[in-house]
Formats: sequence, structure tokens, C-alpha cells
Amino acid sequence: MPSILGANEIKATGYDVDNSIRFNGSNSVMQRNAAGTPSSTKIWSISAWVKRCSLGSNQVYWMHQNASSHSAKFQLGFNGSTDTFRIETYDGSSEYNLSTDMKFKDTNAWYSILVNVDSTQGTEANRYKIFVNGIQAAVTEQGSGFPAEDWTLDLGSQKIALGRYQAASPSMYYDGYLAEVVYADGQTLAPTDIGEFDENSGIFKPIDVSELTLGNAGFYINFADSSDLGAATGNDFALTNLDATDQSTDTCTNNFMTLNRLSTDTGVTLTEGNVESDYDGSVGNAKGSIGLTRGRWYWEIKLTNAVSGYPMVGIGSMNQTAMQKPTGGSYPGGFTDSYGVYGSNLRLYANGTNEGNKGDDYGSGDIIGIYLDLESSTKTIKWYKDGSSILSDDIVNTGDDYPYTCMEYNGGEGAVNVQYNFGGTPGFAISSGNADGNGYGNFEFSPDISSTKYYAVCTKNIAEFG
Repeated sequence: MPSILGANEIKATGYDVDNSIRFNGSNSVMQRNAAGTPSSTKIWSISAWVKRCSLGSNQVYWMHQNASSHSAKFQLGFNGSTDTFRIETYDGSSEYNLSTDMKFKDTNAWYSILVNVDSTQGTEANRYKIFVNGIQAAVTEQGSGFPAEDWTLDLGSQKIALGRYQAASPSMYYDGYLAEVVYADGQTLAPTDIGEFDENSGIFKPIDVSELTLGNAGFYINFADSSDLGAATGNDFALTNLDATDQSTDTCTNNFMTLNRLSTDTGVTLTEGNVESDYDGSVGNAKGSIGLTRGRWYWEIKLTNAVSGYPMVGIGSMNQTAMQKPTGGSYPGGFTDSYGVYGSNLRLYANGTNEGNKGDDYGSGDIIGIYLDLESSTKTIKWYKDGSSILSDDIVNTGDDYPYTCMEYNGGEGAVNVQYNFGGTPGFAISSGNADGNGYGNFEFSPDISSTKYYAVCTKNIAEFG
């Protein structure tokens, strides 16, 4: 399998995808009525770039279904128990289901998933094909497996939903991002119709698909219009619990940092595209998805409920073990190679040492800006509150062997909600709007300090500065 655009892959120059849409995994969906007579009831393709945000539950991101009788369906999504990609089809009498052998467990990376249906093929294995990152995936048959030759399903007369299973309970809402969604009616697309392999890195990357011929019922969605995210060829999609704040610049050509579900402790729930965290009151921590060893970086954090002692927000080493209260000790504990502030009077904990109160509160509604300088000879982390400097500290142990990332920690002193803004998908409402020096990110406060420029943590900036 060739490389994909992961959390810290360098993306070569070429066609840029500017926007994606974020689904929250609980109640967001976009749907439209039937498109009319399709070009074919035997042949079609569906392509999308997908960034999952959670594991462990059945999720559907594409659904064709006869909403009145449920007598026919065609759906694409992920199996929660196996983390495999799955096609499920029902024509009123038989189910035709396939699962990939490969698993999709990286919640920090973008995948290209192309599905071809062509029941006119004499060889049954050619009637359903799944391509992941430009390569055909091995599949396992389930139910009746592949459909019969010349089997038909009229998708043009059915409703389409993106982001959930249309009419069932549980609804299997999708938790993640979608970009460059294409439905080609009456033809099968080749991987070369939607992407290409970068000649230097081998990464499968998107190409411009806006000129593809898509058939009577086909459409293309690029999520470029924040006032009409459901804009598509033919009928627009109606949005439910989706608005302009769910438009994202986190895409398959510029992957932004989010919170990393794969290194998040039990008791911490990540939501809203992994830029919001909820603590249930127990001890736990979350880290970012991208490691940093050089460059200057900026992100923002908003605490939405006041607590007396925690959470602690700052940076930690990517290879650090879980932070826990030491036996017989006091909070915080186990923070070697970490730097964070927390609680009333903004106490500083730096590289395993509690340096005491610093004289400013961190409370509900405050936006903390973090400026991380790994470029200067003296490496520093600075904390700003609502745009004003409050604290800085030298980093005494860093290097290529110790990549840093954002870090947050709750010491078990009550339920806490924290919202992040890494620039790609703000976790809280932005009233001003500030991009970094390269034009990336959407921040409440400036990423720059005087003449020193700091940058959003995304793969394009890492390719230049990281």
C-alpha cells in the first residue's frame, strides 16, 4: 500500500483541495431527494477523501436508500468491531456485502476511497471493486457477497444521505471529515481519474475532478461555499446540524493537527472532529496528532467551564508515557519533558518541576494562545491569555529524539470541557479571523509576536519549517 497523507507526511506541490466538511458523529447529516432517472442501474462509482475521527462504532458516510419502504439500499462506511471499510447493499430480497481486509485505524490521516459497481461484468469479483489510496483493496465476501450478473439497483430514484444511515436505529452517524465527494452515474472511474502518485514521495494525491462527466444522477461536492455547504450538481443537499463552522481547511492536501484519539486516555471523549475534549472527572490526558522538532508554531485553547486546579495545557513529548498521579504523591505527576500551565494563578509545571503560581487566572471562557519556538537557540513556550502575554518558559530538553506536540491533562478534579483551534477547524466560534504568514489557519488572535512569525501546525507548513 502506497503512502497516504498522514499526520506528519510532507505534501508535494500540485492540485490543492481547499475545503472539507466535518460531521460530528451524533446528529449531523446532509441529504437530498431523488435525482431522477439514472444513466444506469448497473454501473456507478463513488469517490471521497475520508478522515475518520473515532473508532469502535459502526459508521456510515454514504447512504442511498428507498426511504418509504426501505426495500433497497447502498451504503458505505466502517465496521466498528473490525475497523474495516464495508459496502452493504440490499435490493429487496438479497444482501450483497463486502469488507476490506485492511483496517482503517489511523484517525489522523486522510484516505482516498473509490468504489466501483459494474454488474455487467462476467467475472463476479469485477462487479464490486474498492480502491484505497489508488490501489485495489483485497476484500472478504459477507452475506451473498458479489451481486449476480446484470443485477440492478435504481439509485436515481432514492434519497441520498451523507453522514449517517438514513432510516435505521441506531443511525450510525459518521464521525469525521469528507472532501472531494464524487458520484459518477453510468460509469466506473479509475484511480487515475481522481488522483495520482507523487513522483517523489509515492503519496497518492488528488487531482482536479471538476470536469468529470458524472451522468444524469451524478454530482460533485467540494464544500467550498460556507453559506451553502450542500451545493452540488443537480439538487443541493439539505443540512441538519451542519453550518459554516463545519467547513474546514483540514483536507487531503493540507492535513492539520487535531487531538490524537490513538493516544488519548480512557475517560477523555474527543468530539467535533477531534478538536474538543470532555473529561468525565477522572485522571487522563490527550495529545496532538503531529510531532514537532523545529520551527515556530501557534494554536489556541478555550476552557468552557471553570475549575480550581486543572486542566493543564501546553506541550509534551510524543514518546511520553501516560501522565498519572504518583502513588502517595500530589497532582500533577509524571510530567517529565512537558511544559504546561493550569488552574487559578496559572501554576507552571515545567519538565517535572512545579514552579508555583504565576499570578494570573485561567478560567471559563478564556482563550489561551500557545507560541512554541523550537527554532531559536533558546527554545521557548509562551502562553497568552485573550491576546496578552502572561507567561513564558525555556525548554531545556528537546531535539529530534523528543518531538513535542500539544498536550492537555486533567487531574481528576471534576468534569472539564476544552476546545482547541489548530487553524483547520476551530473548535470554538471565531469573531476576528487571523491567518498565519502563509495564509493558513483561522485564529482569534494573531499567530505573530511583533516581527516573529509563528505558524499553524499543518503539513504544508511542516514541509517548509518542520
